[in-house]
Amino acid sequence: MIRHHATALRLLLMAADGFGAAGLFCAVSIFRFGGDRWMAAWDAAGVQWPILAFAHGVAWVTVLALLDLYRLRVHWSLRAELVDILRAGVMLGMVTFSALFVFKLPEVSRLFLLELYVAQIAVAVVSRAILRRAFAWARLKGLNARFVIIVGTGELAQSFADRIERHRELGLQVIGHLTPPSAVSQASEVADRTVVTRPIVGGVNDLESVLHERIVDEVAICLPVDAWHLVEPIARLCEEEGKVVRIPMDDRGHTIAGGRQEEFDGVPILSLVYGPDRAVGLVVKRLLDIALASLGLVVLSPLFLIVAGLVVALDHRPVLFRQLRVGLHGRPFRVVKFRTMVPDAEARLADLADRNEIKGHAFKLTDDPRLSRTGRILRATSLDELPQLWNVLRGQMSLVGPRPPLPTEVAGYDLWHRRRLSMKPGITGLWQVEARRDEDFDRWVELDLDYIDRWSVWLDLKIMARTIPAMLQGR
Repeated sequence: MIRHHATALRLLLMAADGFGAAGLFCAVSIFRFGGDRWMAAWDAAGVQWPILAFAHGVAWVTVLALLDLYRLRVHWSLRAELVDILRAGVMLGMVTFSALFVFKLPEVSRLFLLELYVAQIAVAVVSRAILRRAFAWARLKGLNARFVIIVGTGELAQSFADRIERHRELGLQVIGHLTPPSAVSQASEVADRTVVTRPIVGGVNDLESVLHERIVDEVAICLPVDAWHLVEPIARLCEEEGKVVRIPMDDRGHTIAGGRQEEFDGVPILSLVYGPDRAVGLVVKRLLDIALASLGLVVLSPLFLIVAGLVVALDHRPVLFRQLRVGLHGRPFRVVKFRTMVPDAEARLADLADRNEIKGHAFKLTDDPRLSRTGRILRATSLDELPQLWNVLRGQMSLVGPRPPLPTEVAGYDLWHRRRLSMKPGITGLWQVEARRDEDFDRWVELDLDYIDRWSVWLDLKIMARTIPAMLQGR
């Protein structure tokens, strides 16, 4: 299984199974002993029901994990799932009854346990089926989709693309293929004749332009053996761009330094991951984003109203400013801020280009004549950034990450600059707290890449802690 994409589904399944098992324990207790007597029944047995409910939830998740039931299967079917869950139920029952015998707890109702495990098996099958269908539906609607380019047009490329799209819950979509060079095609006419049914969007030599013009999260290299000399330069380019590389290995026996062996639909895959690869940590990062952005929008709502009132009173409408920015792997989105400039500010930008204080692909002017009356205060205190909490809640941004660039800035990036797009942009970041007044754009990028390379949840928390005093001090 390709690990990164399965983590969110696995954690959701584990949480649902654990909480569901604990809740089911209480429900079966009420059914068995009565709504007004079930707690007293457990007290009479000499055990506390909250501890038992928690232990049952943990034990159920543990057994499912031991039986590898959190490893998603490509050819998943309800029948196969039922068989595996039956095994888990039987195993948990055997362990429980053995524990009752060893610890001499005769007061615990065996009939209750039988009812609990039968109900547990039924609920587990239904809940997992619903969750999987919900994930598949969400992916089909394009929610959180990730896009894959496949290098190769032969049978291996077609087979791997089919495998990816059969695994709909992973949210991977093949957007097209790149043809190998003509010399390779001629040398491998039989092994790599063009058989793909998906669009051919260019050749291998067009990879860099395809990565710049399209939203691409991953690159799968499915070339014949004769073309393996192309793998290293392709991987090197993807490293510069911050893309994940997948290479189906079959029985070739080749390997690449830095790659990690994984398994996908019975086929060994060599994965080259450039950038953050702490899959569980990234899920925690997203959960923190949702929790803190939601809390911020609620707690800061009075401040939002005050700022909005000042903008209307002194600078008139509109209160908010929306601007197209570039997010994760080139995804466009509209960032939301409090308006700090006059309405025609973007039209006047060209007249101020020669006064730019930044060396590189960004624009900054300390004494910008386009600032409104409230804009100077909002910029100095960074209060204009607060509406971006909405972008965080929508998943377009993170609380911490690289600065979200303009499309015109990205168009002028050097190759090494583009790796900063391999992580969601943030409201604050390492460069904001360490080098916001630095006038060298390359220095900004270096700090962004340093953040990406060293990323951890702990680093995010430290940057957030440094952001608050920086705002208060006008830095």
